[in-house]
This record gives sequence, C-alpha cells and structure tokens, in this order.
Amino acid sequence: MYARAQTESAIARWLTSSSRAPAVAHEAWQDRRPAMLRTGGSYDAVRMPLTLVHAAAESSAPDVVAGVLAEVLDGPVICHPGAWYYALVPPGTCETWRSSEALVRGRGAWLGIPRPDHTKPTPVTPYWAVPVKQTGKLCTPEAVAELLRVGRTRLEGTAR
Repeated sequence: MYARAQTESAIARWLTSSSRAPAVAHEAWQDRRPAMLRTGGSYDAVRMPLTLVHAAAESSAPDVVAGVLAEVLDGPVICHPGAWYYALVPPGTCETWRSSEALVRGRGAWLGIPRPDHTKPTPVTPYWAVPVKQTGKLCTPEAVAELLRVGRTRLEGTAR
C-alpha cells in the first residue's frame, strides 16, 4: 500500500511539474475537477478527434476503446467525453508533428488533466482512458499518428 501511495504521489508531482502553483491543481483534483495544466514541460498532448479514435478502435464503448488505446499507444490517454482524446507524448512533439489528423498542444498551451486515479468513464468530465502508470512513460508520436491514420482509413472505407 505504501509503494502504491508513493507511485501515485510521484505521478501527481510529474503531472503538475509545469505548474507554478501545483497546490491549485491538487485542490481541483480534491474537488473532483480537472486541473488546468500547461503542456510543453514534461509532456505535450496530441488532441485526437473522437471520431477517428472510435473508428480506429472499431467501437465507441469506453472499455473497448481504452483497451485498444492501451495496447496500441502504450502510454497515458485522457478522454474528454463527446469531443477529444488526448495522448500524452514527449515534449517537443509539436515542433515535429506532421499528421494533419490532429493538433499537438505544446509549450504554452493548457489542458484539463483529470486526477490521476480518475479512470471511470463519465458522460461529461475528463477521465483517464489509459492512466499514467509511471512518470515519464508517454505515447510515441509515431504510434499516435498511425492510430489516427487507421481511423481515417476506416472512416473513409465506410463512407463509400
């Protein structure tokens, strides 16, 4: 139990490392709200359209999508229900990103980050579709771009 608490504390510190006032983020999490945190420090975030992610997963069921994202991306992913998924990727990805399927939030951008243990799907509030398992473990930009390419291909295939 002590090791788990240490890991959770380390993850929370890592997620809030870009903040000048991490206590504000922790307060939001205590109130069960996402914390608005800057990207571009420890991580960038690829904003992936819900439609492409669901097409790639061939499902919109949260548990199915989470399983596909965990397997394919092997890193943390946030779901903002009804709109976007955000894959956390290495800082600097925004400078090298070449996929037209999604945007990257890098240095100076903000993102609503759910509490590290908020993994249960909700209809409105952001949650971790794939939770952070360890600090610094991120999705690779190449895997994210490939997931989006597969989603686009599947969507175009059904549109014919």
